[in-house]
Amino acid sequence: MYVLKFRGAGQGPKVLVAELIAGEIARAAGLAVPEIVFMQLDPDLARTEPDAEIQALIRASAGLNLALDYLPGAVMFDALAERPDPQLASSIVWFDAYVSNVDRTARNANLLVWHRQLQLIDHGAALYFQHDWDGTGRSQDPFARIKDHILLPLASALSEVDAVLAARLTPAVIRDITALVPENWLGANSRDAYTEHLTRRLSPPRLFTEEAIRAHAQLV
Repeated sequence: MYVLKFRGAGQGPKVLVAELIAGEIARAAGLAVPEIVFMQLDPDLARTEPDAEIQALIRASAGLNLALDYLPGAVMFDALAERPDPQLASSIVWFDAYVSNVDRTARNANLLVWHRQLQLIDHGAALYFQHDWDGTGRSQDPFARIKDHILLPLASALSEVDAVLAARLTPAVIRDITALVPENWLGANSRDAYTEHLTRRLSPPRLFTEEAIRAHAQLV
């Protein structure tokens, strides 16, 4: 069983691009993410759907979509009940700063606990630069919104995980991940542009790491 992400919803294919790229980057970095698969949606399913808005969504999403493995029994992360160790918390904060994920806050953690393991979900809000790409080399920008990250108070090992995670995300790994994106999902953004942005962002000095360390220091 899978949870379908509709291509015809919200910001369209760009959300699926972010979901796919960010999710597979997290997996390559050693973080737990539900399996991500492509899924064909038959528009005929709209005929049995009573809600007109959902009918329109199904028709607009006909064809190739994205889906994540459904994790039976998973529960939402509770910051009061769960305290990930500093290495894991720092790794997740580092990853979200790297992919510019604005959606891992106390309001919406987008973390599940499944078999006592944290699972990262819903990365459609990551790579937000792609919605207003001006080609001015924003790959080195820090990520100021990391200050709102739900795990930032626990992320005391950012300096330690920085080199380890960056080493796992080699240029070849990044190329393999961006190669997964279907051509007709890219729109005006080229595949090479995603690859270059994500590769250059890992070049030292990694200002997103420095920003996360600074934000954490202000909390303690």
